Amino acid sequence: MSVTDAAGDFHAAERTPAWHRRRWLRRYGLASLGAAIILSWVLVALLAPVISPYLPDTVEVTKRLHPPEAAHWLGTDALGRDDLTRLIYGARISLFTGFIVVVLGAVFGTLLGGIAAYARGWVEELIMRATDLVLCFPPIILALAIAAALGIGTTNTVIAMLIVWWPKFARLARGLVLVQRSQEYVEAATVVGLSPARILMRHIIPNAIGPLVVLTTLDVGNAIITFAGLSFLGLGVVPPTPEWGSMVAEGRELVEQWWVAAFPGLAILTIVLGFNFLGDGIRDWLDPKARRR
Repeated sequence: MSVTDAAGDFHAAERTPAWHRRRWLRRYGLASLGAAIILSWVLVALLAPVISPYLPDTVEVTKRLHPPEAAHWLGTDALGRDDLTRLIYGARISLFTGFIVVVLGAVFGTLLGGIAAYARGWVEELIMRATDLVLCFPPIILALAIAAALGIGTTNTVIAMLIVWWPKFARLARGLVLVQRSQEYVEAATVVGLSPARILMRHIIPNAIGPLVVLTTLDVGNAIITFAGLSFLGLGVVPPTPEWGSMVAEGRELVEQWWVAAFPGLAILTIVLGFNFLGDGIRDWLDPKARRR
């Protein structure tokens, strides 16, 4: 037996079911964990009226600031409201705003970036200068200023976040479309007489969608943090609507009653980690070099 054959047999013996399981866990273990965390929170949000032990606005002053106990697993807040119930209902607001801001920002920004890259000329210059103008400011600061001008409320806060959220997608989409428009399949589509809009929407953007999907997945966690931060500053939801950022704000001065701010803070941490893990997994899955390892 040659040395090459012996080496091949050795590597084949190494690739046992246990080896494949370790390889799969190394590649997709964190992504699977992230997907499980996200799915769990989505189910909690959808089933909130069924699984919550109390109504979110039930006030019991006699039970204010009770620590975690059998009747209130996560304790109560300054008005005697059950923290577990408000945490469950708060997932609805936080997840919805995170999804809607990122999805709408991704769609709008991708279309603008694609149009800028494909149209070129003054259209590209106009779109990209508007993009640069928004990107000049830190997103949280600009969103804070816009939300303060529009007024307190979930809808106004979402609008403020959308205004600052689309440029990153526009810039990424422009770069991806510039790469794709020089490919042979675009030249072939142009030769057969397809319209520029059809080429862009049916051919170029679908072939450049991978990095945009990764950015969208990673960005949901950022959107949830931003909305929580605005709510923490009093520019998000209108009280007494339960939301994780406003719940943290309610407990920021209650040092001894640590549970009031700790549990919504942990909720924000888990959902952000979940989207980060899932986004990293999708990025590795879409990367051919990572798949060969």
